[in-house]
Amino acid sequence: MSSKEALSLKEEPSPPPITLDNSPVATVDSFRFLGTIISRDLKWELNISSLIKKAQQRMFFLRQLKKFNLPRTMMVQFYTSIIESILTFSITTWFPAATVRDKTRLRRVIRSAERVIGCDLPSLQALHDSRALKRARKIMADPSHPGHGLFSPLPSGRRLRSIKTNTVRHRNSFFPTATSLINMARVPL
Repeated sequence: MSSKEALSLKEEPSPPPITLDNSPVATVDSFRFLGTIISRDLKWELNISSLIKKAQQRMFFLRQLKKFNLPRTMMVQFYTSIIESILTFSITTWFPAATVRDKTRLRRVIRSAERVIGCDLPSLQALHDSRALKRARKIMADPSHPGHGLFSPLPSGRRLRSIKTNTVRHRNSFFPTATSLINMARVPL
């Protein structure tokens, strides 16, 4: 075995512990911040699994409403306020970076609600796009917002300047995604 191979087999030393006020900060694999689970590797599987579990628990009540022959409009209102609100919690943050497998799991919950209610419901992609556009327009209208400068128009004034990204993780974050959505909407700025 060469010395290079031996060096590559060694584990990297762990970074020194972070301390605040002379007490060490614990390292965790994931934590909940404002209701959203953020994992150490910045993947969203834990958060999406949590959302799906909550939504499936509420599906029981939707099925009960169906048994009581509630009108379809009221069941759609129930779905929108109780189940969809869970599925779309902080959707502008995690949806673009969600894996295909996770998006399929989310779609499965919506399809089961559609079967119970008996009508089509909006897709998560449509909900994400509308909410991301709404949030981006609010940021563009507020010059005091820290992200306001990231939405800079091109000289023509019809499109926004694309945000350069070097990684897929950055490309799937809010600002590059919102810029793309605004440019695709072709609505005057």
